[in-house]
Amino acid sequence: MAEHSTSAYHRGEMDIHEQSATYSAVYGMIKWCSLALASSLTGLVIWFCTPAGFFPGFVVAVIIAVLGVFGLRSKPGASH
Repeated sequence: MAEHSTSAYHRGEMDIHEQSATYSAVYGMIKWCSLALASSLTGLVIWFCTPAGFFPGFVVAVIIAVLGVFGLRSKPGASH
């Protein structure tokens, strides 16, 4: 049977830089891919599902992308 020692774990002593970097990378990927998906789907819906056509759909997709970039970029003092 395995030995269970309460002294093997010391709270706050583990190096979590790799986990923190992985979390930041996954969060950034999800954030930017969600923006790209929302922008492209909105443009495609306006293009194919309304009588507006390609150009208005493209304009709306670009507007959503630009607003999303300004809203989702990293703030200077937002790191913990």
